[in-house]
Amino acid sequence: MLLLRWSYTKKYNIKGIFDNFPSSPVIFRQIKDYYFVYRVHWDANDPPVGRSDLEQMELLLNEELGTIDFYLQRKNLHNESLDLPQNW
Repeated sequence: MLLLRWSYTKKYNIKGIFDNFPSSPVIFRQIKDYYFVYRVHWDANDPPVGRSDLEQMELLLNEELGTIDFYLQRKNLHNESLDLPQNW
């Protein structure tokens, strides 16, 4: 999956568009020093968005914004089983 583009929205949210879901904008919100998926405006033209897709979107956006270290150090990461790519 690739992050095609992102932009700031009102109230400091970020809207991201991903190549696997080009018709479904993803809204991210900041918590502490990293971003997480807040809402997906899913479009029926795209496949269903699964949990692993959401996690990959968070990884890609946080890497793009330079907040990946904070994202990887969050408390819940130790309780989750993320399938991180080899380069993380």
